[in-house]
Amino acid sequence: MNRKAQAIVLFLVGGAVLRAGSTDLYLRYVKAGLRPLLLAAGVVLMAAAVATVWYEWRTRPAGADAGEGGGGQGEGGGGHGEGEGGRGEGEGRQGEGEGGHGEGEAHHAHREPGVSWLLVLPLFALILVAPPALGSYTAMHTGTALQRPWGFPALPAGDPLPLNVADYAGRAVYDHGHSLAHRRVRITGFVALDGHGAPYLVRMALNCCAADAQPVKIGLTGRVPPVLEPDTWLQVIGTYTRKRTTDPVGGGAIPYLEVSRSRPVPAPRDPYDESWNG
Repeated sequence: MNRKAQAIVLFLVGGAVLRAGSTDLYLRYVKAGLRPLLLAAGVVLMAAAVATVWYEWRTRPAGADAGEGGGGQGEGGGGHGEGEGGRGEGEGRQGEGEGGHGEGEAHHAHREPGVSWLLVLPLFALILVAPPALGSYTAMHTGTALQRPWGFPALPAGDPLPLNVADYAGRAVYDHGHSLAHRRVRITGFVALDGHGAPYLVRMALNCCAADAQPVKIGLTGRVPPVLEPDTWLQVIGTYTRKRTTDPVGGGAIPYLEVSRSRPVPAPRDPYDESWNG
């Protein structure tokens, strides 16, 4: 690709980044706190593309004039040589030959394969198609990322108490449910089923972007709906139970929740859990 074509691709990349950052699409890729940096990156990319096109437009006429002048000088040298004798004539022919060779190089330098424009297709896919968030397949093929929290702050009043998956799992495993005793909790996540059909409530936790997302899992017991589809978002209300199991992938601990009520809910605006700090 020449510089103009590269600038077009760069402009499209910047436009795609700006579109993602100005809508909720960016939440499929990075955490919400990175939105200002994403918007700034899109502006910089588009500005760099415009500057590249302006620079090429400004400098190209000067280069073209210089090339024409060089050709004329070569011919002039030939004419001067003819006045001096046969040797000069030979030098003139050589100058003309060099000029022709230069034109051939210039013509060859501007040939680019059309297939290189296929690089633009992934950009249109990024602009037109929103990729799905990581779901049950990734969750059940990745070990639980639950780690010991720094501490267990006092829980606020409320019944049921809203908690995220990571907070409940951390208190259930590492606090042995002391702060959860006699409390009903409300948790939202998506459904994942293991090879035996056992249901789990999962939320993908991330530090920076979707590339480092890892699942935190809670097993469901009690009044669990008889039919559950993987990747269905579910809100459950229940109480702490001592029951736990070992994740077959990685060997981490998975706590359980005794479900008393549940209902399907729409997928949240942000499908990832950013409260987890790994």
